[in-house]
Amino acid sequence: IGRILSGGLRLDALLIEGSVINGPQRSGRFQMALGFDRPMRDLIADLAERARYVVAVGSCAAYGGMVSGPASRVEATGLQYDGAAPGGLLPPSWRSGANLPVVNLAGCPPHPGWIGETLSMLAEDGLTADDLDSFARPRFFADHLAHHGCNRNEYYEYKASAQAPSQQGCLMENLGCRATQAPGDCNRRRWNGAGSCTNAGFACIACTVPGFASQLDPFLATPKVAGIPVGLPVDMPKAWFVALAALSKSATPGRVRKNATESQIAVPPAARTRGQK
Repeated sequence: IGRILSGGLRLDALLIEGSVINGPQRSGRFQMALGFDRPMRDLIADLAERARYVVAVGSCAAYGGMVSGPASRVEATGLQYDGAAPGGLLPPSWRSGANLPVVNLAGCPPHPGWIGETLSMLAEDGLTADDLDSFARPRFFADHLAHHGCNRNEYYEYKASAQAPSQQGCLMENLGCRATQAPGDCNRRRWNGAGSCTNAGFACIACTVPGFASQLDPFLATPKVAGIPVGLPVDMPKAWFVALAALSKSATPGRVRKNATESQIAVPPAARTRGQK
């Protein structure tokens, strides 16, 4: 590290995992850099000035994450964002040696495929500012929603909802799922090729979104007003959602309605006989 700071060693990429700690009282001394007798945040800032690329690995490094919530006293922030607000440890105008902002691999944790693919692109100088979204997340995953490819989509389309954990129905209406609001290809690029939060029966908590950890509502319960979920799908006006939900529920096949509240398939699809329309 000393050689990098003195200019004797090139730093191609600086990857930071975890929030930047500014406490107590903005001194940064809650987290000291071993062997340097100075706050870790100051060392990170100096290394960032030497790096060709800077990558925030995880939502803590990107936006402050769990320890930046309202109950925290460590004064945590992200590298270039404080929650959804531009400017964390580094100012909004800061750019790396390659003229890029901090690349935010948001997620708690981020998908390992996102990390590997991003580093491959950086190694080939193949990542540009146009490849990042408005929160500096790589668009190859952030242009998707976690909802895309969910194996509960049939239940979502008919608004056939699970009422309790372990049931097969859609988790949005009652169990806190925010996959329709969360950037990420989690259900298209499965973890270890097989799993995802919703595939395992757990609601998506939108961990790629700035401030996800600061919400006051329980993660596994859907906040509602007059029976309507507060967090609606992105780009979906409330009136449209209410109308489409009512229409969908009125057309729900009995098979789908029954299976939604079961822990396994109770009613299989009926076999269509020849000549049936």
